Amino acid sequence: MTPFEFHARTRLVFGPGSLDRLGDLARELGFRRTLLVADHGLVEAGHVARAAGLLESSGIEVLPFHDFGPNPNTGMVKRGRAFAAPLKVDSIVGLGGGSSMDCAKGINFLLTNGGSMRDYWGYGKAAHPMLPMIGIPTTTGTGSEAQSYALITEARTHVKMACGDPKASFRVAILDPTLAASQPPAVRAAAGYDAISHAVETSVTTRRNPLSLCFSREAWRLLAANYERTMAAPQDLEAVGAMQLGAHCAGIAIEHSMLGATHACANPLTAHYGTTHGIAIAALLAHVVEWNGAALYRELAADLPARLLELAQAGGLSPRLSGLAIPADDLPRLAQDAAGQWTGRFNPRPFDEAGALEIYRCAY
Repeated sequence: MTPFEFHARTRLVFGPGSLDRLGDLARELGFRRTLLVADHGLVEAGHVARAAGLLESSGIEVLPFHDFGPNPNTGMVKRGRAFAAPLKVDSIVGLGGGSSMDCAKGINFLLTNGGSMRDYWGYGKAAHPMLPMIGIPTTTGTGSEAQSYALITEARTHVKMACGDPKASFRVAILDPTLAASQPPAVRAAAGYDAISHAVETSVTTRRNPLSLCFSREAWRLLAANYERTMAAPQDLEAVGAMQLGAHCAGIAIEHSMLGATHACANPLTAHYGTTHGIAIAALLAHVVEWNGAALYRELAADLPARLLELAQAGGLSPRLSGLAIPADDLPRLAQDAAGQWTGRFNPRPFDEAGALEIYRCAY
């Protein structure tokens, strides 16, 4: 058996209404002046005001930062650091989807360790302690609240950098299904399918281990059984909660086993065309499973590619690149970029530029 190390660094607080515990949890961690990182959509939904009120009622000063967008880049993180540094914050709350979580982690790196995000590309490069953080996901997708990595795009090259360190883990993750129930339908579809892909890919990577597999399998069980239900009945808190837990379990699996060729091929689509990550994933996942060999995934489903296509249809997501208006002439350039993506290294079938091009053509 291959040696491995497993360490769960994040305390999980789950259940409808669990957001109400935010103030007490923050006070337990010694929060006094907190940077609240949340995107503009969370402001409009009223979630920022609610979170801020809970913190303030516990005597914690709240300093909100919203100046970032989907797929946070180095420029956005740098703005966040410039905003927070003179305010002398002692803690951070990330509220929202994966973008909020990643931006919060990125700001934390720069506030506490200086330099630029490129300095932290890879793992374990933060030399100094980082600020304590609480993560509150409002989507059922990335599982970023369970991971020590921040995915930050280099603003100039559009390359996605995975910047990880044990100190970048959230101390507490609050999963409140009532927050996730308010996701817009398009976000619910794309984020949920992304979580499904995490369960699928982590189950076969070359870095998987017996414990990570437990989380991959449980993530698949929860996600595959509830995705269609949440699309049809978004206020079903049992189903939404199952999706939240599934996404979180998949996030734990990513932390310990990484991802594969689907994400390697999806990232260039976002970089070059602005394709929403989960939409790109849906156009590729079933084809990558076929390319790797569907027998590898038999424990998840007897005919996994067919099941993945059914789930994509339930989410109204295109199962082919041609449905995303990706020019066929661009596939060789995309394959070159995909071959350089970090996650491709952990794919069960050796993955290179030729393999990426084959996957893109199969998915077209």
